[in-house]
Amino acid sequence: MATHVITSPVILDSLPYYDNDLSTDPELKALVDAEIVKELKSMPPLDPSRLPPELQLFQDKPLLAAELERAARQEALSSLDMTRYKLPGPTDDTELAWRVALDNAKAQLEHQKTRQLNQSLLQTYGANAWRVHNYLTEATAVQYEKALERLQDQTTELNRNRKNSQILAGNQLTSLEMRWTELISTVLQLELANVALEGELDDLQAQEREMGA
Repeated sequence: MATHVITSPVILDSLPYYDNDLSTDPELKALVDAEIVKELKSMPPLDPSRLPPELQLFQDKPLLAAELERAARQEALSSLDMTRYKLPGPTDDTELAWRVALDNAKAQLEHQKTRQLNQSLLQTYGANAWRVHNYLTEATAVQYEKALERLQDQTTELNRNRKNSQILAGNQLTSLEMRWTELISTVLQLELANVALEGELDDLQAQEREMGA
């Protein structure tokens, strides 16, 4: 069998692309799982002091911090206050009530003027603005898609190289293991031959002593 020499300085102690003992031997997998559970039980509990401190979000933005806490409590979002968009009349005939109603009417009028101005600007420039926005968004999406494709190609190439190197290492280990087995078998055969020769030598020596006597 041809052998392949791995020149990488990385020491591989696991070849998941090559080793398939766990997938072919259910009893071995159960044994390994039992050992993992046993090891996890023997591990000391996690020391909380080793954990990083809790991240405090929006420390300089109290409104966002309060909203985050509300979402964490799963409280419903309060409804919008629509009273300022209404145009009620004065509640009574006092000057204060009429002034409050008049100020509210002025505010509503200015709000409507602003809406009309925004509507006019949107009709004049909105279409082109949206075209430019869509163009920039599509260009950004294309850039992200190309970057994602490059990363996927790099990941595929990395996994392919890992698989090839592990298969080469696995073939080399298998070849070395077979060679080791052959050498061990040869050594055992030599030892058996030596034992047999020693036995024959003892027999010859015994016969020689008998003939000399």
